[in-house]
Amino acid sequence: MNLNNLKLTVSAPSSKQYPESDLPEIALAGRSNVGKSSFINTLLNRKNFARTSANPGKTQLLNFYNIDETVHFVDVPGYGYARVSKSEREKWGKMIEEYLTTRENLRAVVSLVDIRHEPSEDDCMMYEFLKYYHIPVILVATKADKVPRGKWNRQESIIRKALKFDSTDDFIIFSSFDKTGLDQAWQAIEKYI
Repeated sequence: MNLNNLKLTVSAPSSKQYPESDLPEIALAGRSNVGKSSFINTLLNRKNFARTSANPGKTQLLNFYNIDETVHFVDVPGYGYARVSKSEREKWGKMIEEYLTTRENLRAVVSLVDIRHEPSEDDCMMYEFLKYYHIPVILVATKADKVPRGKWNRQESIIRKALKFDSTDDFIIFSSFDKTGLDQAWQAIEKYI
């Protein structure tokens, strides 16, 4: 796959704007500020392809990134962001749910959680939702560089227990800072494209 051949196909608020394409799609979901844009940029070896922001809640549409005419990465709005109005959060929720439950191109979801914390209620709800709809999950625990390596197993155990993690799903410890887990993330994604 040529990572120099990247483009934003469309930012879509609903199914009417989804690209007409038969490319497989990998969605990326996680709460605001979990490091989703940094994860995408690290995977694609780019600094600012997916916009990172000091202000969580920046992604407000479904962003379809075309990777070398091989796959679309679909960046969905971060959930659980308190500074957005309740009605705006509900609108995002409906947009995400519509995409995840109706899009035939969707092959798997990269679900991102912060390795430093027990998964939030929203994280647990997202994981349950994906399992309920039989959507393959690649769980990525971000920000590993912020936790001493000796505590990774403990944190992984906390996350697995909170999510009632299905051992058939991939679990990847990841850091966009030092690229820990980069190869494992690509291997997991490539199983679905």
